[in-house]
Parts: sequence; C-alpha cells; structure tokens
Amino acid sequence: MSAATPAAPETASDAVVHISPLAAKEIHRIIDEQELDKEKVCLRVGVKGGGCSGFSYVLDLTETVKATDEQFIQHGIRVICDPKSLLYLNGTTVDFKDEIMGRGFVFQNPNATSSCGCGASFSA
Repeated sequence: MSAATPAAPETASDAVVHISPLAAKEIHRIIDEQELDKEKVCLRVGVKGGGCSGFSYVLDLTETVKATDEQFIQHGIRVICDPKSLLYLNGTTVDFKDEIMGRGFVFQNPNATSSCGCGASFSA
C-alpha cells in the first residue's frame, strides 16, 4: 500500500460488505493454499452485469487496488469494493456454506429484489 492510500477501517461495523467468520476462515485457507502474500492480497467483492437475474456477484483475490476502491479490514482480510458495486452491495454479508448439496460462498444481500435459484445472481 502506498503512503497516499488511506488506511482501511479495522472494524466490521465500518464496513458496508460484511465477511462472516466461516467465509473468512475459507478465504484464509485459500490464501494459504495458493501461497499468496498475505501483506499484499485483497479480497475484491463486486458485481457485474449478467447472470440469470441481471447481476452476478464477483469475488476475487487480487493485489490490484484502484484509487477509487473502498477498503476495510475484517478478520485480518483486506476487503476492497468499487463504488458502483457498493450501490448494490451495501449491507451484504458474504458467508460460506459447506453442505451435502453444495459448497461455496453465498451472499445475503438486503438490496436484492430477487435472485436466481443458485444464489449467484440477483436483481435490484
């Protein structure tokens, strides 16, 4: 992080996208498994057009942070999100499910007016 980059808030209450403890545990496991640099890697959370309901969720581990990205730290993970995605993700919780019928990250988005059956896309 350069000196010009603002410090990320340290508490979950300052965040607009929340990472559950289970999701954080899985993210840390993936970072360790891929041997990524914990000091540089961020979790990018966002949305993009597409999917069966209009928008698809984006989760990506990256070292690229844009000047306009919002940043916050939860469970030792630096989370970044672009301003346009924040319009759709404010108040969203990213969780992780490991069940018989499936395993993966799930989004609990209070802004979604509808979502597809798999939970990977939504409309707002």
